Amino acid sequence: MNLDDIRSDIDTLDAQLVQLLEARMALVSQVATFKKMTGGMVLDNSRELVILDRVASQVENPDYTETVVNTFKDILKNSRAYQEKVLKN
Repeated sequence: MNLDDIRSDIDTLDAQLVQLLEARMALVSQVATFKKMTGGMVLDNSRELVILDRVASQVENPDYTETVVNTFKDILKNSRAYQEKVLKN
């Protein structure tokens, strides 16, 4: 396999990640709507800790754990920002 082949495989995975992230954000949008209707808070520390623990436990290669967990921290941060935006409108 050469560098172009590897990059092509990465591009394919990136396209799949975009679809999955978009599906996740559609659910985050539903969560935000629910919180708006019920007066719920955006940040739920205990829920985020559960997510991050679950993600860490699902990583098969321990060399990747920190990077994958940090990626999910960013996903959660951006999800919170989106929810804040929905709650303000």
